[in-house]
Amino acid sequence: MCFLDETGQGLRPPRARTWGRRGRTPVVRVPGRGGNGRVSVVGMVCYRPGWRPRLLYRARTWRGGGGRRGIGWEDCRDLLAAAHAQLPGGRLVLVWDRVNIHRQTEMTTFLREHAGWVSAVLLPAYAPELNPAEGVWSQLKRTAVVNLAARALDEVCQAVKHGLKRMQYRPPLLLGFLAETGLVWEELWST
Repeated sequence: MCFLDETGQGLRPPRARTWGRRGRTPVVRVPGRGGNGRVSVVGMVCYRPGWRPRLLYRARTWRGGGGRRGIGWEDCRDLLAAAHAQLPGGRLVLVWDRVNIHRQTEMTTFLREHAGWVSAVLLPAYAPELNPAEGVWSQLKRTAVVNLAARALDEVCQAVKHGLKRMQYRPPLLLGFLAETGLVWEELWST
């Protein structure tokens, strides 16, 4: 079972507490105050009883100007094809939200044409608490990207990819994201 979701991050980082003295807030000037591009990521957290969980993702950088600003249906299609090639077992049950790119004609056509190895299930209208991929984005923005004073979009992209790579090597953390939703299989905890 694979849970898919998207996120994005610009040059302006999420803020957290600092070690500055009380009453003297440290000020860090960051160039490009948010309008100079964006890093968009589509990610999938995959669970199978008796196997370790997997995190797969694809990142896209938009530097402004023309072209697609965020993730498109092609990115979701490519991630699904990569998951089919990498994950053992064959059939994928895809759980995702009702974003427009998931319901786009090209995407539904792709799912229909590949119904032999992938099937899609839609989450309720607004239910981020049921998607473990939301936990991945929350963890990413609380650890790898928080208070990041990046001067260029490449630094943001590198921090995002590094944070996601660290999570790939922590299966108990990925299991925790599933447990946070309340959708836990008993067999998952035995591995």
